[in-house]
Amino acid sequence: MCGRARCSLRVDDIPRACGVSNGPVRSVQIDRYRPSYNVSPGFYVPVIYREPQGNNGGDGPETVLHCMKWGLIPSFTKKTEKPDHYRMFNARSESISEKASFRRLLPKNRCVVAIEGFYEWKKDGSKKQPYYIHLKDDHPLVFAALYDSWKNSEGEVIYTFTIVTTSCSSTLQWLHDRMPVILCDKSSIDVWLDGSTTSGFDSLLKPFENPDLVWYPVTSAMGKPSFDGPECIKEISLKTEEKNLISKFFAKKNPDSEEETNEPIKISLKESNHPPSGSLKVEPEENSDLPSDSKEKRSHKSDSFPLHPEEDKKCGIKRDYEEVESETKPSPDKIGKTKMSSLKKKSNTNKTAGDKQPTLLSYFGKKS
Repeated sequence: MCGRARCSLRVDDIPRACGVSNGPVRSVQIDRYRPSYNVSPGFYVPVIYREPQGNNGGDGPETVLHCMKWGLIPSFTKKTEKPDHYRMFNARSESISEKASFRRLLPKNRCVVAIEGFYEWKKDGSKKQPYYIHLKDDHPLVFAALYDSWKNSEGEVIYTFTIVTTSCSSTLQWLHDRMPVILCDKSSIDVWLDGSTTSGFDSLLKPFENPDLVWYPVTSAMGKPSFDGPECIKEISLKTEEKNLISKFFAKKNPDSEEETNEPIKISLKESNHPPSGSLKVEPEENSDLPSDSKEKRSHKSDSFPLHPEEDKKCGIKRDYEEVESETKPSPDKIGKTKMSSLKKKSNTNKTAGDKQPTLLSYFGKKS
């Protein structure tokens, strides 16, 4: 943060946006500037700074419009080292007075950058949604920055800059924890560009709380530096309602929630042992007018031995069970007669022709 920006301003509009259009402005390497809707580190961007003793023949400071590469390369970097513009494209305001890469630049190497808006990504799991942040009236934003120069192995002097950042405003904390230092008016720009003062600018390094700063989602295609044009800032509609419904559908339910514990659940005996995942059919139990004890007997029996519907209905009622039992179970009198007749038959079959001894059965038979 900030790692992408829109800078499609005309060259003539940049000094005016920075509030320095009253006096003469000297341009340096401005032919390298290419307006773009998707500027990233390594791109050439115009910056404005002031030289205490300019080359204009006067005693006052000179305003310079210099096209530099975004992404600071400190002057003490080795000539043989390959420059990495993504390493220092931002400088934290809390540490610019401590780190050697920035501390030495504070007295005389402060500059400002005018852009129309910048981008930031909202993380949503593995996905990132870009947002375009700008002023409501589309007036350019002016960022505080620091610049430096570095000579490579071929003897070429390359000017680079870094954007100073601070903690995020209260309205943008949902999106990111950092934001650029935005200079809101001409007086704050003058204080930052005044190289004669090495203090007093700390009050400028604060979040931008202006309510005119607005934002909206844009296409994720602008994540590629090669993607450029008005399509980068075209507002898109997020399917938030559909997304929320899908998230709610697949969200795990909390068993400790009041909604789960307070609502009774009745499971029908007709349900299979393995209901489909995520769906449990709940319906009122059949024969709800049965006594509670009959329901318990029925449920215990059905768990292991499912009955035919007719048998289930019949055996579930105690009265019917007793009627069936009375029909099938013989009376005590019949049981006695049946046993006596079977004993007689058995005794007759076991008695041989030569056996003249009386049996107990014959004894009791005569007596009766």
